Amino acid sequence: MTKIALITGGSRGLGRSAARQLAKEGVGVVLTYLSRAEDAEAVVSEIRELGGTAVAVQLDTGDISAFPDFISRLHGTLRDTWSADQIDFIVNNAGTGIHAAFAETTEEDFDKLMNMHFKGVFFLTQGLLPMIRDGGRIVNVSTGLARFSLPGYAAYAAMKGAVEVLTRYLAKELGPRGIAVNTLAPGAIETDFGGGAVRDNAELNAFVASVTAMGRAGQPDDIGQAIASLLTQDSQWMTGQRIEASGGMFL
Repeated sequence: MTKIALITGGSRGLGRSAARQLAKEGVGVVLTYLSRAEDAEAVVSEIRELGGTAVAVQLDTGDISAFPDFISRLHGTLRDTWSADQIDFIVNNAGTGIHAAFAETTEEDFDKLMNMHFKGVFFLTQGLLPMIRDGGRIVNVSTGLARFSLPGYAAYAAMKGAVEVLTRYLAKELGPRGIAVNTLAPGAIETDFGGGAVRDNAELNAFVASVTAMGRAGQPDDIGQAIASLLTQDSQWMTGQRIEASGGMFL
């Protein structure tokens, strides 16, 4: 039986890498995207070229009212693509970054981050509980910024800190079903996140490398491989944990 993963925000960056890595392990992938359907379909095509199976489904993870319709469409996608009615893995990855000093963070900024990074994760996971198979696994993507602090990320990091607490509660409450729930916290990664600053700003990239034990900024596949490992390897006994994949940033 093919195992199936749902990855939110799977059309770019870390989610795209996780989708590809899981497909290489023989996992079927449902990836969500917000608005860039062409990017999502490009990932689906890449996975098919690898010999895997993937489907892209639109979802705004910050719009909780859209979740019932999404779950209904997901049921249809699973039935039509895999003749299945359950998923094995959830990767709560979708997100965006807003860089603003604490004193300049607006309520609109705060609410956008809250809805996407915490409220959305909470209620989408809740809505998917009947669909996730007993013995499944959930990975909630956090950030190194929940451990170390850099000016301008107070709101973003606070939401991720909330997700890390939620992870422990999910692990406790879903443990009787054999579902393992963990947090993966990336460090600074070269993607288009936050306008692509770590990737495109040479000075910032050099700074990241200077405070990282491995001597470089992270690459998307560093995180995609870590997510795939948490979901597909024999790590079922590990749950409720925060695993940081930062190359040793700010040790």
